Amino acid sequence: MRSVLTSRSALLLAVSTVALAGAAHAQTTPQTADQVDDVVVTGRPFGVSERASLLATDVLDEQALTVAPAATLGDLVAGIPGVRSSAFAPGASRPVIRGLSGPRVQVLTNGLGQIDASSVSPDHQVASDPAEARRIEVVRGPSTLVFGGSAIGGVVNIIDDRIASEHPEGGIDGRIGAQASSVDDGQSLGGRLAMDVGPLVVTVDGFTRRSDDYSVPVFLESARRLAADGETAGDERKVDSSFADIDQYGAGVSYIGSRGFLGLSVKKLETTYGVPGHEHGEEEGHEGHDHGDEPGVSIGLEQTRYDVRGELTFDSGPFERFKGSAGWADYHHTEFEGDEVGTQFFSEGYEARAELIQRRTGSLQGVIGVQVLDRDFDAQGDEAYVPKTNIQEQGIYTVQRFDRDGYGFEAGLRVDQRKLDSLIADRDFTNVSGSLAGFVRPSSETFLGLSLSRTSRAPSEVELFAQGAHAATGAFEQGDANLDSESVWTLEGTAHYAKGPFSADLHVYAAQYDGFIDLRPTGAEDDGFPVFAYVQTDADFHGFEAEADYALWSDGDRSLTLKGAADYVRAQTDLGPAARIPPWSATVGLDYASTRFDAGVSVRTVGEQDRTAGFELPTDGYTTVGLTAAWRPLQDRNVTVFAAADNLTDQEIREHASFQKDIAPLPGRNLRVGVAYRF
Repeated sequence: MRSVLTSRSALLLAVSTVALAGAAHAQTTPQTADQVDDVVVTGRPFGVSERASLLATDVLDEQALTVAPAATLGDLVAGIPGVRSSAFAPGASRPVIRGLSGPRVQVLTNGLGQIDASSVSPDHQVASDPAEARRIEVVRGPSTLVFGGSAIGGVVNIIDDRIASEHPEGGIDGRIGAQASSVDDGQSLGGRLAMDVGPLVVTVDGFTRRSDDYSVPVFLESARRLAADGETAGDERKVDSSFADIDQYGAGVSYIGSRGFLGLSVKKLETTYGVPGHEHGEEEGHEGHDHGDEPGVSIGLEQTRYDVRGELTFDSGPFERFKGSAGWADYHHTEFEGDEVGTQFFSEGYEARAELIQRRTGSLQGVIGVQVLDRDFDAQGDEAYVPKTNIQEQGIYTVQRFDRDGYGFEAGLRVDQRKLDSLIADRDFTNVSGSLAGFVRPSSETFLGLSLSRTSRAPSEVELFAQGAHAATGAFEQGDANLDSESVWTLEGTAHYAKGPFSADLHVYAAQYDGFIDLRPTGAEDDGFPVFAYVQTDADFHGFEAEADYALWSDGDRSLTLKGAADYVRAQTDLGPAARIPPWSATVGLDYASTRFDAGVSVRTVGEQDRTAGFELPTDGYTTVGLTAAWRPLQDRNVTVFAAADNLTDQEIREHASFQKDIAPLPGRNLRVGVAYRF
């Protein structure tokens, strides 16, 4: 086995841990009040508070989602430390976690996969939208053994509560919200209702969102690309084919008894969105910048999904409760060139999970679980560069946690089998993943942890079987049916600190990949595109994420809080820098909160990225300013009127993690206004 840590990464881990430990011991006054903390279930089914978690987690709760922008998933969570967006289009954005994306980042609905085609290509939308969520949990890093090797980069879990697990307070509750945005003439409207019908709880929900092509402060093509092509900027200030129309509605019913619940839900998603810069290899070079006569490319997507979920509590025995869930989905999307039907993608299948949560015995708690998946993927048309494939997975796992007052340990083990059958080849993989961690609490305010994990991921259908032109990535992609599993050793240091007005979180990590699956240029051309082949190499990733809050002032229900966050990741493979690795970022904000009125200002700086892979241009850094305000005019606080100004100074923003960064900058100055009502 190669060395788990480079000397530079080891030094960074050691210095950070020692510094935080020293700061903790310098505080001599113990915290006497019980700390109220959010419990995160993603990655730990028995639930662990954020302040005691070895996983790097962030949570967007219902209050935060109420005033959040109407956006697809990747754009919504971008800006969380360690998280960026693939930013391909407003209709298609996936999370990028610690520089990893695509099949390495799992996007879940209530702990189950999407059963869509979003990980196949960056221009494919995730088949769940934040508008349906009551809570979103983001877990960074590979130590999420509950979800297997496909979560080698991290997990984003959308929790919708469409299947209710408890009765609504007062027998009925719900919400309705609407907002509008200026940069894209966007409008959205959505709502949710849950009500008691005897022992049953019935839920209905839905939303609709419309946005046009968005405005930008500069010409679409970056100065670096124009210089490389010997061209000059034009007058365009709108990104063509950046519109998005989304409709989703669902319903659920659940029986809730004294020992648990059982429920069923259905969801229908229909969306049409534009794909900027999708040229399908028809043009040589980039001659001319007026594409108004060309047919725009759009994607029409539909998915119908059924879920069943339940939980049963045991009165006695070694297990406290049983949790089970299953989802079946039928997904189809069509790429249109103008009105002409192009390539179609299909995904149909199911995923199921069953877990036994152990009854806590002294300091020990844990879970034993199994997971199965069976999915059929198919593509038809000119860009059907991946053949029809059946994917089957089975996994068994356990996570155990021993937690005493001053110290503890956590360990996990998972065995996965993955089988892919296609017209090109049949492949079978068996992977074993494990983790071991220890933590201490030097004081009641401080939590320090160190974890070591080894996670293995089987190659995806794209990495194994791709063979054809892929306009979204601007490449002719060649898979390799002989690829082995990708594995990574990760060492991560964790520190949580909270006392009085100050709280902070730090995660420092170093990861070494054996058999890292990378897409690299071969120097050849095919079908008007440069040829890129999936190859295996070794890679080193290291970085950190930090967050801190300091309450500057409080008086009754009023408070003023200073907030800060920063992240950094560096990735190097044996073939050179990894592609599309985000640069460092730092954010500082000032928030005022009270019963009736909230307001905030934030300044975010993103650095330049000049460590690039082949066919990749450097990206300039930028600094943006944002303002937010929320007013609750009624005494019961059920109505919230909110407004926000994003990118207030109208900066040129290009997301280095995006394939589109040099032809489609992110939106310019944007004013959002909205209203939300909860009952």
